Amino acid sequence: MPESDSVVYDLSDGVATITINRPDAMNSLTAEAKDQLLAAVEQARTDTDARAVLLTGSGKAFSAGQDLREHADALGAGKGLNETVRKHYNPIVLGLARMPKPVIAAVNGVAAGAGASLAFACDLRIASEKASFLMAFANVGLGSDSGASWTLPRLVGHARATELLMLAEPVKAQRALEIGLVNQVVPAEELDTTARELAVRLASGPTVAYAAIKAELTFGSGLDLANALDMEANLQDQCAETTDHMNATLAFLNKEKPAFEGR
Repeated sequence: MPESDSVVYDLSDGVATITINRPDAMNSLTAEAKDQLLAAVEQARTDTDARAVLLTGSGKAFSAGQDLREHADALGAGKGLNETVRKHYNPIVLGLARMPKPVIAAVNGVAAGAGASLAFACDLRIASEKASFLMAFANVGLGSDSGASWTLPRLVGHARATELLMLAEPVKAQRALEIGLVNQVVPAEELDTTARELAVRLASGPTVAYAAIKAELTFGSGLDLANALDMEANLQDQCAETTDHMNATLAFLNKEKPAFEGR
């Protein structure tokens, strides 16, 4: 996918970096931006050279969520949400959550509404000390979307998720770390380096095993123990047939560090 005004896709060192690139509008999401973001997520999924994905925003914001100017125009034209939740947000969130490789969100600034939901759909979140999260839906008379009703309770619990969605108050980076919204908070000037180092580390890991772990965690949280055990067994059989597993086992026996190939 070529670079555009709204989204930039870059691949290096096995890491596909997807950057929402509307800094003058706090990386808010127009229909064009959402189309391009969905295309970038799909490209990362099918790109065999990409073994980890890094999602971030340009400038001072991660993403302020829906572009409200465009949304107001749609309301004025009697189009309501204009199917954007089903057409755009749902496929993007599913694409991130089901990505068969690790996905890291590098949250450089404000992540609000659907922008925050995109970060929560990623596997790991590293936040700048200047980052903040705002579940802004109730502030504009809406319920949650983009998976927030599913991801938030799994990250912070039902009661805290209710608080974040109903009170719709900003959560600064350190508080986000304390309640489990993010995995790490770093100084703003260290965010890019820290997030990229983690992405490169994961890109050199056992990709098939990571995909299995993601599937087990996602589906296991909604299954009873017996079904979770059965799913684990099926995925473990698949992992056991990979070159990575064979090489890592031999490396362990030889007291060597394994070199994973992602297959």
